[in-house]
Amino acid sequence: MQDRRLCVLNAGSSSLKFAVFGAGDDALPRLQSGEIERIGSEGRMQVAASDGKVLHDRMVTTKDHAAALSLLAELPDGPLDKRGLIGFGHRVVHGGPDMAAPVLVDSVTLAKIEALEPLAPLHNPPAVAVLKALSDLFAGLPHVACFDTGFHRGHPPVADRFAIPDALYREGVRRYGFHGLSYEYIGGALAERVPDIALGRVVVAHLGSGASMCALAGGRSIDSSMGFTALDGLPMGTRSGSLDAGVILWLQQQKGWDVGRVERFLYADCGLKGLSGVSNDMRTLLASSAPLAKLAVDYFVYHVARTAGALAAALGGIDGMVFTAGIGERSPEIRSRVLHRLRWLGFSIDEAANQSGGPLLTRADSALPAYAIPTDEELVIARHTRAMVQGTQ
Repeated sequence: MQDRRLCVLNAGSSSLKFAVFGAGDDALPRLQSGEIERIGSEGRMQVAASDGKVLHDRMVTTKDHAAALSLLAELPDGPLDKRGLIGFGHRVVHGGPDMAAPVLVDSVTLAKIEALEPLAPLHNPPAVAVLKALSDLFAGLPHVACFDTGFHRGHPPVADRFAIPDALYREGVRRYGFHGLSYEYIGGALAERVPDIALGRVVVAHLGSGASMCALAGGRSIDSSMGFTALDGLPMGTRSGSLDAGVILWLQQQKGWDVGRVERFLYADCGLKGLSGVSNDMRTLLASSAPLAKLAVDYFVYHVARTAGALAAALGGIDGMVFTAGIGERSPEIRSRVLHRLRWLGFSIDEAANQSGGPLLTRADSALPAYAIPTDEELVIARHTRAMVQGTQ
């Protein structure tokens, strides 16, 4: 391994993804990556080198994220090998109203992140658990928190606010937007690969188990489909997406559901899983002949296209579109169906190019271009982490 390295961690509710980057090279080469799945029960630990060679692959049983980190720390030449390690970067989903840029984590910032746990109950708590466990395992090494909400700060007030009293806005009840690290990467990738539209008006669709869309103008976010929490906007794997607040009142008043049950319902039992009654996985739904599975796919496509139109209106026009993340990068059928719904905007899909993964998905005579571009949130975190760690040395 290179002499200077940094480790990036992305903690999910029951998983831990990680990547190791060489910090002595301007290009920040990826040296290792992997994941521990199904934390809290029997799961799988995988670590691979940059060339795809499998370094470790075995079933493991972990009680919590701290136990998962301990397993990684025991691996010879693993992601937590102390030799040359200069710091850690962390994906933190919600930064609230005060943390709009990456921060070096100390007791004050950690307390602020913990206080935001009710706004991101699936994501912030495991990130905090990893931060605390790593601080115990590697005392003295710096940690940098990078927030998915940060990229969206600076939206105009009409996009940033809800139609509620100003006092609540000043308390932090506002539209934050999420998947910002992904959108930051796509903005940079467009500048390198498609400069003709990078400074224009682009709608980006981050479509995965968690899904959102963003309006970029000149590479900056001006609006997003997600709002106060990561429940808003598009239907997702198990999350509802936009929902009339009256439905929540009805569940509480007519069915007697308490807050805990409503929260579990909205985060775990809705979205594609709830609508289809079959699965939260788009691949399973596309392969299913069940009527409700077909409806769930149609519903997802409809709302992606509908949101693209709304964001194009927010931009005052559109110069191109990008699909990214798991579904956006790997599902030609979903891309095709969305672009066919957006023919009125000027997209003419090249089906052969779409089937092969692009990156350009549209025909030469298409009025507007559409692209499939893989995202790399870990690289964005690594860039911010190195900059902040070097600033402390």
